[in-house]
Amino acid sequence: MIKMSETAKSVLIVEDEQSIRDILVELFEVEGNSVSSAELLPEALERLRTQRFDLIVTDLRLGGKRDGGLQVMALAGMLSPDAMVLVLTAYPDDSNRQASFRLGALHFLEKPVDLATIAQHAAIAGVRSAFAPAVRE
Repeated sequence: MIKMSETAKSVLIVEDEQSIRDILVELFEVEGNSVSSAELLPEALERLRTQRFDLIVTDLRLGGKRDGGLQVMALAGMLSPDAMVLVLTAYPDDSNRQASFRLGALHFLEKPVDLATIAQHAAIAGVRSAFAPAVRE
């Protein structure tokens, strides 16, 4: 039997729109995951300061701040450097895309995003989801 601590994956969801945040949390709340969520930038930064993450899914704009998600990515790069970062945005302009990639985002996804797409990216990082409850390691 595999110990939970050996396979547990830590996920951070940063999204200011509650309905989207709730759906993403539900997507990743499966056995073997520890899921945290944050609505706004200060809460997200506190989570990053106190825990390391394997997967970070962040909205680009948080609470009207154009660069909220970029700040999340910048701190994540220092405190959870091995995390896979997925950026969700309704504002997919090229400067945001380039800034996100410079800060370590692996994927820049335009809303609305299919949950199966998010789950596929997460599976690559070894993170289980409701779509892929078992991940090959």
